Amino acid sequence: MGITDEKNAVRPKGLGVRHAQTLLLFFGMLFAFTMRVNMSMAIVDMTDERKPEHFPWPHSVQAVILSSFFWGYVILQVPAGELASRFGGKWLFTTSIVINSAISLLLPTGAEWGGWKLVCICRVLQGLTQAFIYPSTHHLVSQWMPKEEKGLLTTTVYAGGQLGIALQLLASGFLATSWGWQAIFYANGTLGAIWSITYIIFGADSPESSKFISEEEVVYIQTSLGRDGEQKKYPTPWRSIVTSLPFWAVIVAHCGQNWGFFTLMTEMPTYMAKVLNVDLKNNGMLSCLPYLSMYLLSFVMGAMTDVIIKNQWLSVSATRKLFNSIGLWGPAIALIGLSYAPEGNMAFAVAMLTLAVGINAGQYTGYMLVHIDLAPNFSGCLMGITNFLANIISIIAPLVCGFIVHDETDPSEWRKVFFIASGVYFFTNLFFVLFSTSVRQPWNEPKVDDVEMKAPEVKEPEKSKLDAEWSRR
Repeated sequence: MGITDEKNAVRPKGLGVRHAQTLLLFFGMLFAFTMRVNMSMAIVDMTDERKPEHFPWPHSVQAVILSSFFWGYVILQVPAGELASRFGGKWLFTTSIVINSAISLLLPTGAEWGGWKLVCICRVLQGLTQAFIYPSTHHLVSQWMPKEEKGLLTTTVYAGGQLGIALQLLASGFLATSWGWQAIFYANGTLGAIWSITYIIFGADSPESSKFISEEEVVYIQTSLGRDGEQKKYPTPWRSIVTSLPFWAVIVAHCGQNWGFFTLMTEMPTYMAKVLNVDLKNNGMLSCLPYLSMYLLSFVMGAMTDVIIKNQWLSVSATRKLFNSIGLWGPAIALIGLSYAPEGNMAFAVAMLTLAVGINAGQYTGYMLVHIDLAPNFSGCLMGITNFLANIISIIAPLVCGFIVHDETDPSEWRKVFFIASGVYFFTNLFFVLFSTSVRQPWNEPKVDDVEMKAPEVKEPEKSKLDAEWSRR
């Protein structure tokens, strides 16, 4: 990958194609997460004993259904990262949304025909194809987002997931109340199909492959990212990756994030319905508040990150650690507060849930960007690896909750769930703070004498510029 002179990185005036790509990926992430979380709300209505046509599934079966998405999700993470690095992210992302949309349209019929087992199969298939979402997005971000705008633009993309959760939780109650729980899946499938057609037309793997971008913007992005032309594709340095302690710090942080986040995402509607006695429509409205706050705070933290790095108030590594600590230790404290919420004080409980999820936005400018910091040439692959391991945790967390909570109306049993999540948040971020870095790793740039890589050596002047740039960080 050739290194260019950063002094020539002149930002084009106004909005550009990179912003259009950001918007497209934002909506793609939004619709992916609506289809990921829709079962959490739908299952409350599907199992409502007050309705004559309901599914008599106990909480243990519901926990299996809620975790089944992640059975498929973890399987293809590493292959998805490798495929994204080799072939680009556009078509992998599009394929994922197309298949998820089709399954969403068919799932209501599948539930009637095959019960919870067929529902689990549908969710596993959705998880299998959504395995491409994060690795593809990370690769696309590494291609499209200039260094000076990376914090805000990347946060905008990933914040789409949180807005998707918020809108899904908000809309699900109204859809289920007005037209039945089936309408939740029909709406998701239709919107996903519309996005897929739009992205096929306007999306692109990189600035160089876009049909709509100006030469000025291409040069700006290339110069900012330090490359000439298309990013070269190198063999993946597996040995260096698996022996990298900073990368393991990212893995640990990702695992801790997923334990807390998916415990809340899958179980919050049930907690509100059974402990706080919130009806379905209000359940959706209150459940969406935490994710709406996370969505809004993500922009604030993304902008703050760019300002801190641009003004060199902190190094890149210190900035990542600061915001990751806000994103994980903040929720740990809020969950302890939630555990001791006064009985019957719904306002306090909702406030603690909103704080726990909202401040979690810090992770978007924390460990999430360290994949790209460490090795932009292999960012999709690195995301595939961490997402594979972290989403094994996503399977375990709801099952642990189902094992602990026997009486869904007992606050003391839920307190154990929140204490465990709080502890996981704390210790995993501590490991990240101690061992992570955002210094670009030597194995990102192949050398001739690297037996593992067998790729062209980076020229000495180019290497010196690269080392100088990252030493400043």
